[in-house]
Amino acid sequence: MSDFNITPSHTTEINNSGPGAFKKRLGVIATCVVGGSLVALYAVTGPFVAPALRKVCLPFVPATSTQIENVLKVLQTRSGSLVDIGSGDGRIVIAAAKRGFKAVGFELNPWLVWYSRYKAWREGVHHSTSFYISDLWKVSFSQYSNVVIFGVPQMMEQLEIKLQTELHSSAKVVACRFPFPTWSPDDIAGEGIDTVWIYDAKTFKTLIRNDKDDEGQDDKTPQ
Repeated sequence: MSDFNITPSHTTEINNSGPGAFKKRLGVIATCVVGGSLVALYAVTGPFVAPALRKVCLPFVPATSTQIENVLKVLQTRSGSLVDIGSGDGRIVIAAAKRGFKAVGFELNPWLVWYSRYKAWREGVHHSTSFYISDLWKVSFSQYSNVVIFGVPQMMEQLEIKLQTELHSSAKVVACRFPFPTWSPDDIAGEGIDTVWIYDAKTFKTLIRNDKDDEGQDDKTPQ
């Protein structure tokens, strides 16, 4: 009887380690691998994709060496603080810092910000540069005397209003690739995609005063 009692126990052990159990364990492992891969993929691509889902998209397109030189050319008589709105991989900020500016970059993509900080350290300008993860619409640019923007057409009109309100009259604004829709540039450098436009805050801030004066005259007009 003892021999027959041993046999069922041995059979059960074989069944638990058979092909079915192996497939089940393999399925669990595969699920974990796929799930982990998806999480990793989201972590890497999420910051790049998220800005594109916003109402106004500011895509990352690296500035060419010619664009950088054009920006520095129109600012060659300037000094002080400089901010790059949508600083990408930091090349404008780093180049400006090498020319003596105290340069700051605002960028929504954390991976690009971390890379910019590393690159600034490698280039030896980390003491005169700063990079922040931030949405440009949530930042005040009132403290900066020089502003650089690589924008897209659908955001430029709204950005005009923001900068008109926040900047001091001594500030200069440099637009790359696309000009502001209603401002008149003081200078233009380059051509094609490398074109940059420079604007004087004294000029575009008078537009606000003129608009207010016109509103005041309208209010005084007899009905």
